[in-house]
Amino acid sequence: MKKNLLTASTPYLFLLPAAAVILVFQLLPMAYALYLSFFRWDLINIAGPQFMGLGNYLNLFRDADFLLSLLNTALFSAGSIVIGLGLSLLVAVLLSRGLRGLGVFRTAYFIPYVASMAAVAIVWKWIFHPAGLLNISFQPAFDLASAHLPVELGPIQWLRSSVWARVAVVIFIVWKTMGFNILIFLTRLLDIDQSYYEAAEIDGAGAWAKFRFVTWPLLMPTTVFLLTVSIIFSFQMFVPVYILTPDGGPLNATTTTVFYLYQSAFNNFLFGYASSMAYVLFLIILGITLIQRRILAKQVAYED
Repeated sequence: MKKNLLTASTPYLFLLPAAAVILVFQLLPMAYALYLSFFRWDLINIAGPQFMGLGNYLNLFRDADFLLSLLNTALFSAGSIVIGLGLSLLVAVLLSRGLRGLGVFRTAYFIPYVASMAAVAIVWKWIFHPAGLLNISFQPAFDLASAHLPVELGPIQWLRSSVWARVAVVIFIVWKTMGFNILIFLTRLLDIDQSYYEAAEIDGAGAWAKFRFVTWPLLMPTTVFLLTVSIIFSFQMFVPVYILTPDGGPLNATTTTVFYLYQSAFNNFLFGYASSMAYVLFLIILGITLIQRRILAKQVAYED
C-alpha cells in the first residue's frame, strides 16, 4: 500500500520545485499586487499603506497621462502587428518557393529575435541618431528631393519628434519580431500538403487564387496564434521605449502603459497606483484576447 502511494505521488514530487518557483515568484507577487492596488503606498510612509478602495482604479481613468499611454500602446500594437505580420507573411511565402540555402535565410531572419532586446535597442538608438546610419542611407533621396522642392530636406529627427519617435518605435518592433513570425509562417507553409495545390491547378486556379483559397485558410490557425502573441508582446513593451526614449519621448509620445507603470512605481513611488495600473492592463489584454478568439474562431480551418 505504501509502495503504491509512493509511486502515485512520485510525479507530483518532481513537479514540486517548479510549482514552488511559480508560487513564490509569480502567484504570490500577483496576489500582493492586487492587494496593494486598493491602497495608497509610497514605500517610504512609516504609517504604511492607506486603504483607498477603488480609488486608484477611478483615478486611472481621470489621469490624462495614463490615457495617453493607452493610446500610444494601441498605436504601437496596431502599427507593428499590421506591418509586421504582413511583411513576415510575404517573406515567408517567398522563402517557401524552393529557395536554395533556406537554412541560411532562416537563421539570418531569426537572429534579431534571439538577440538581447537591450543590446539591439542600443544599436538602433545609434541608427536613429540624426547623423546615424538611417539618415546617411536616406541622404541621396533628401538631396534629390531638395533639388526639386522649394524647401531643403534635412536629416529626420527620429527620436526628437513626437511623430517620428512613434514611427521609430514601430520600426524597431517590426524588425525585432519579424524573425519569429517568419519562422512560424514558413514552418506551416512547408507543412501544407502539395495535393491541395495540385487539385487547385487542375481546376485552373492561378497563383493568387491558390493563395486566397488554399494557403490563406490553412494559415489561419497560425495567423491567430501570431496575432495573439503579438498583441500580448506589444502591450507589455517596455525595454525599447526605455532605451530609445528614456523620458518617454517628446510630449510623452512614446510612453507606453508599462513604461508609465514603471515611472509611477520607481520614479514617483506610487506602488498602489502602479499595481492598479498593472491589473487594468491585464484585464485589457485578457479582454482583447477573448474577443479576438471569439471573432476569429469561426474563420479558423484545420486540415483534418
